[in-house]
Amino acid sequence: MSSLPNSGEFLGHPKGLFLLFGTEMWERFGYYGMRAILVLYLVAMTQDGGFGWSNADALSLYGTFTMAVYLTPLFGGWLADNVLGQRKAIIIGGILMAAGHFIMGVPHAVVAGMEENVFYLGLTLLCLGNGLFKPNISTMVGDLYQEGDKRRDGAFTIFYMGINLGGALGPLAAGGIAALINWQAGFIVAGIGMIISVVMQLVLSKKYLGDIGVVPAAKLSAAQSSTGKKEPLTKVEKDRIKVIFTMSVFSIIFWMGFEQAGGLMNIFANDYTDRMLMGFEVPASWFQSLNSIFIIIFAPLVALIWLKLDKREPNSPIKFAIALVFLALGFLTMMLALVTEGSGEGSMQISMMWLVLFYLFHTLGELCLSPIGLSMVSKLAPLRLASLLMGIWFLCTAIANKIAGVVGSFIGEGHEAVNNAMGIFIGLGATALLSATAMYLLSDKLVDWMHGAEGPSEPHTQEHILAEELEVAAVKQ
Repeated sequence: MSSLPNSGEFLGHPKGLFLLFGTEMWERFGYYGMRAILVLYLVAMTQDGGFGWSNADALSLYGTFTMAVYLTPLFGGWLADNVLGQRKAIIIGGILMAAGHFIMGVPHAVVAGMEENVFYLGLTLLCLGNGLFKPNISTMVGDLYQEGDKRRDGAFTIFYMGINLGGALGPLAAGGIAALINWQAGFIVAGIGMIISVVMQLVLSKKYLGDIGVVPAAKLSAAQSSTGKKEPLTKVEKDRIKVIFTMSVFSIIFWMGFEQAGGLMNIFANDYTDRMLMGFEVPASWFQSLNSIFIIIFAPLVALIWLKLDKREPNSPIKFAIALVFLALGFLTMMLALVTEGSGEGSMQISMMWLVLFYLFHTLGELCLSPIGLSMVSKLAPLRLASLLMGIWFLCTAIANKIAGVVGSFIGEGHEAVNNAMGIFIGLGATALLSATAMYLLSDKLVDWMHGAEGPSEPHTQEHILAEELEVAAVKQ
């Protein structure tokens, strides 16, 4: 077992927590800054510094990229556990991601004739680096505390605030610079954030993290291994695995709609939204910050609501159903926007407030689903299958991201885009409502299959609930 560092405390927590907070905040700053301008860059005309791709092609690539973002951690986590160790994986991953950002920031004139090849190289490095970085830094937060330390929930609350702070600032900075200078400058800003993250780890980790994450987990656990015999699954374990699979499948519906944010909704904000505010044109990429800002604002409120409900607090399947209803409300908002302000012409412009409401509803849905799902897997999965089943959860998220890109690609171009958008919003909203109904009807059976894993004996302090709500960002890692 890794020895805990003796570097003192800050705000009642090991100082190493705040190093990890900063490392993750700057990494998310870079990733979400890049993501906010990615599709806009692809569809921008070549004379404006973009590639001039169609909406369909750009959204299809976006779906493939975000799918890869959730698949590569399966391999990166294994590599860290068995070969590299978490610390080395984070450093290597961070360097690869920084290289990816900077390669995407190379001016087209420098790589004339090879612009797209260089772009694909940058995206590939981002995916590989993310795979090494994403699954390992969160684990190190827990390693800062001894088993049974009651501060652990509060530590994750602080850590996930860092994630959302980076997620809020990244699009504002990279998107603002991209609008003010050019797309490449925006990618370079994202890369600078990643460099800061890596430098913090290189310079400060030895002092504040001790030897946490240095030795691969497989080597640490080898000394604690038992007989090595694999016990067969019990009926209770099989039932609980059924719950994980069922709710993971339903999560695909949610993320399929939610992940329209960086693709379809980014294009909608850019082309069909009146972004003038007191003489200033708000960059379309800035709307990507709304989700993280709303999480910071509303996560404590949602946690307080669950706390006040006490014994009347909905069970996990019902919370999933509520999340899907919020997802549908977001798309209903956009339908109303098109009906009340749309003219049926491709040149129509809706008010920014519709987009703000859209992101608000989807964030409230995220707060009802993402932390609940992650908590559910950790509670229900047999210990020997915990990593595999968490991988299944992320695999479903990856599938959802690809489907989101395919669905968004039906937006089309020009005048037809508005009518196509209405069809997409209706389809996604209706699918969400039907799924919410199905989840509600299945909820009692799913709770039975949990065999008491969800009940009054669970930790129910305000700090614990708030930590779960903010664990939304684990899906953003």
